[in-house]
Amino acid sequence: MKPGIHPSYGPVVFRDKAADFAFLTRSTLAGTTGGRTVEWEDGHTYPVVDVEISSASHPFYTGTARVLDTAGRVERFERRYGNRADR
Repeated sequence: MKPGIHPSYGPVVFRDKAADFAFLTRSTLAGTTGGRTVEWEDGHTYPVVDVEISSASHPFYTGTARVLDTAGRVERFERRYGNRADR
């Protein structure tokens, strides 16, 4: 790799406050956290990035996802308003 052109890559804690869930991984976002840090379970302090949604709060992963019936919606629309191509 060419030196001096890549961002730093280090450990970062991603925290989903809505689900009270956090996980430690590596990322290039370590330098963009604005100085916010958190003490992790291993006793070390890591930069923290707050996220709005994660696997702990996303409906697909939690099993609360709803399946949308798009074909039924199109048929209902055509029944209600008719096929305008005829006119």
